[in-house]
Amino acid sequence: MIDATSVEAIDSARVLLDQFKGKSETIAQAIDDFLLDFMTLLFVVEATREQFHNPARRLARIRLSKVRLFTHAMLLT
Repeated sequence: MIDATSVEAIDSARVLLDQFKGKSETIAQAIDDFLLDFMTLLFVVEATREQFHNPARRLARIRLSKVRLFTHAMLLT
């Protein structure tokens, strides 16, 4: 999804992540952070030169890994 960068990808990410949102405030915040960065990535990819694409994607991947860590920890408890 991060490499696709389209409005549909944001909607898909929301649908996938909404299943975890009510589980914990920490997870909800991580999901909100990821979605904000993902929307920023979409804007950057559509509005700027290519030199900004990889750093924006890296930021989105970092935020997504945070969501993964929290949801994995939640599933283990």
